[in-house]
Amino acid sequence: MTTTISINDSHRLLAKQLDMAPRLLLGPGPSNVPPRVLQALSMTTVGHLDPLFLQMMDETQTLLRYAWQTDNPMTISVSGTGSAAMEATLANTVEPGDVVLVGVNGYFGHRLLDMAGRYGADTRKLTKPWGETFSLEELRIGLNCHRPAILALVHAETSTGACQPLVGVGELCREFNCLLLVDTVTSLGGVPLFIDEWGIDLAYSCSQKGLACPPGIAPFTMSPRAVEKLQQRRAKVANWYLDISMLCQYWGNERTYHHTAPINMNYALREALRLVAEEGLAAVWARHQANAELLWQGLADLGLTCHVPKEFRLPTLTTVTIPPGVDGKAVARQLLQEYNLEIGGGLGELAGKVWRIGLMGFNSRRENVILCLSALERVLKNF
Repeated sequence: MTTTISINDSHRLLAKQLDMAPRLLLGPGPSNVPPRVLQALSMTTVGHLDPLFLQMMDETQTLLRYAWQTDNPMTISVSGTGSAAMEATLANTVEPGDVVLVGVNGYFGHRLLDMAGRYGADTRKLTKPWGETFSLEELRIGLNCHRPAILALVHAETSTGACQPLVGVGELCREFNCLLLVDTVTSLGGVPLFIDEWGIDLAYSCSQKGLACPPGIAPFTMSPRAVEKLQQRRAKVANWYLDISMLCQYWGNERTYHHTAPINMNYALREALRLVAEEGLAAVWARHQANAELLWQGLADLGLTCHVPKEFRLPTLTTVTIPPGVDGKAVARQLLQEYNLEIGGGLGELAGKVWRIGLMGFNSRRENVILCLSALERVLKNF
């Protein structure tokens, strides 16, 4: 039976004015957005070929290169979330039969494997328990065994809170003539990261974590080595929307239309990156580290332990082991209901075993750490 809504009843479909609770977002992302980024987001929309917008695109590229510490000409914002930029790295460089070796030590290593396989890659993996990282020797053995075209690693594994050391990995990849692809979703804007110095060929990130911008736009960069592989493809990139060989004509001197860019999201990203540059990368990284250490000490004082050893622990995302007998979901729910404070639960193998507490971007502040610890202490007294 088909239900027809009369035009005379249309007023009944009107929803109430949108009103969202003032949450403090201390989970794995998104993070709260600074007022100046929200202000930029609300500015007048112009056309995607307007001279003012084209100038802003150039400025965004310059700011992204600073945040990533790279001179890569092909450094852009992808119109989509971080997963779109993740897919762009693989769509543009993977051809059917290419061996892609992925370091899997958490949830997002598995996602890289899945995406690479969908583009016809011969996928191989190196595995470590969730929360551990790969040593240079382990990576050397893997490269020697599999001889991949691409080695993919997650720098900051959002599911585990572990930070993969990258110094020396780029040199290894050049020794074995492969590209180094790195997930920097939870590290850009919060953790020391040097694309050129570390020899990273492909990297992607997101807007809503360390950059404290709303989700929906994603940083992406390719080294000249990666661009060369793209140019030598035997067939077209299988994903039209993410084809960098076409997108570079929009971001380059040609300014050829490809798609309508999310204008206001680009405004927001530019302002978020400008705030990083204004504070200075060294100061940004130091702030994240200091606030993370304050959190870690406070957790220890509450008798709670972290899942990852301190030397490999992310300052942007901490996984906290849920004590025996404590209902982790109930604790998170109570924090949200009583304190408007969000923390995350575990993913994959760590589901039900950890909480994930994020201190990223605008939210990496001493007062937020103190509030989170105080609220957590009060809630845990009920369990």
